Amino acid sequence: MSVKLLLGDEAFAQGVLDAGVSGCYAYPGTPSTEIMEYFQASQEAAQRNVHRSWSCNEKVAMEEALGMSFAGKRAIVCMKHVGLNVAADGFVNAAITGTNGGLLVASADDPSMHSSQNEQDSRFYAQFAMIPCLEPASQQEAYDMVAYAFELSEKHEVPVLFRFTTRLSHSRANVRLQEKKAENPLRFPENSRRFVLLPAIARQNYSKLCDKQAAFVASSEKSPWNLYFEGTDKSLGIICTGLAFNYVQEAFVGKCPYPILKISQYPLPKEKLKKLLQECEQIMVVEEGMPFVEQQLCGPTGNARILGRLSGALPRAGELNPRIIREAFKLTLPETSAASELLRNRPPRLCDGCPHSNTYDALNEACKDFPDSKVFGDIGCYTLGALPPYNAISSCVDMGASISMAKGAADAGLKAAIAVIGDSTFTHSGMTGLLDAVWENSPITVLIVDNDTTGMTGGQDSLGSGRLDDICKGIGVAPEHLRVITPLPKNLAENVAVLKEEIAYRGLSVVISRRECIQTLRKKKK
Repeated sequence: MSVKLLLGDEAFAQGVLDAGVSGCYAYPGTPSTEIMEYFQASQEAAQRNVHRSWSCNEKVAMEEALGMSFAGKRAIVCMKHVGLNVAADGFVNAAITGTNGGLLVASADDPSMHSSQNEQDSRFYAQFAMIPCLEPASQQEAYDMVAYAFELSEKHEVPVLFRFTTRLSHSRANVRLQEKKAENPLRFPENSRRFVLLPAIARQNYSKLCDKQAAFVASSEKSPWNLYFEGTDKSLGIICTGLAFNYVQEAFVGKCPYPILKISQYPLPKEKLKKLLQECEQIMVVEEGMPFVEQQLCGPTGNARILGRLSGALPRAGELNPRIIREAFKLTLPETSAASELLRNRPPRLCDGCPHSNTYDALNEACKDFPDSKVFGDIGCYTLGALPPYNAISSCVDMGASISMAKGAADAGLKAAIAVIGDSTFTHSGMTGLLDAVWENSPITVLIVDNDTTGMTGGQDSLGSGRLDDICKGIGVAPEHLRVITPLPKNLAENVAVLKEEIAYRGLSVVISRRECIQTLRKKKK
């Protein structure tokens, strides 16, 4: 039995490899990116020819993984929490079709929004789709749960959601490895018509999914991941979910006097909950993310016995940590030295030599001729153009929203609507917005900042590399209003002139600002 020092993401990936997976599908998004990167760096995955290429977006990845499951193989699909919004159509309907080979959906949530637009909780998606959810409390559990999860998926023929949070994904621990399993043989479902969601079939499938709910609860009751720890002081009981179990253990240096129910498999284990509620006067719910368990215990009218994020006993938003837990339980806080006055916040900024810097210089200069212009931004490292010294963009909502919002603003009467979108984000979800704009010849300028990579998440492949011009032409952009510029200081005057021409044009234009990311270029030179 070997031991490896692994991130939570890597422990999950190794567990998946050892459980006989045949394919990993994903779109990069912090804090989930390292799962796919582990597969891509794995010699074992290469030798076994495990599928490990990035997909163009999370919806496509979800459907590709479902296709592999249809063929009887074990598959995973990985994304960050907001990526699950993109994948939701296939995700929810996969619960209705059911699975054939085991299918795990790994969603990495980001409490405190370290690199995200919100801190939504993926457990609500599992509840919405009516499927089991696993939430590891440690790197070892992230590894050990995988084989169990695949078996759970194949036994009940449903996807299983794996929920991570940033701190677990991006911290390391020793992980003991188990025996490896062989990959499943190619095996198609006996009744493939259950994958044909015509209303008559979907109604039958949904009824069967409803019938499985009692079995899911029974599985949670017997789960090795849902554990009840007795305590001597019954004035309070504690419910910990996932990683929060570690925070509570660290806060109580030594044995906690209160009974603890650790929950890492959902739906909630009802009998264990009843036991805690009957034995204890009050219940403190400690969960990373939204008050998912607390809401279910409180009900719509509230319950004074239940403490947690909703009651104000814990902060409503943001990550938890042992210090917050100690304060909530009124424990003695350890002495800490004051932070040095020399330390100061260091806001994020574009890298020195970044092509986006030169693009924003040209855009800001061009916009001086259009004082009423608005620039709609998108998700990527170029979002930093919203900050000084550029102050160049007015919005950043979700992947692909820049083009759609620019079109909507133009529909409302804005005369100079500009969208800034990266090459990877464009192929993720910007192409459909551009298709709308082409159809109506909307008077907007789309500025695609093409640095030939997915820069924000570390330089993964961009599926539009070398193809953006052809994609835009294929969608229907007029060739005379498809321009390419090279963002370099020496080209500033020329680039400003091109942008002015296209912003002034009363129809759709696309300008591709193309120069390789400075970081990927440095890696190549090394």
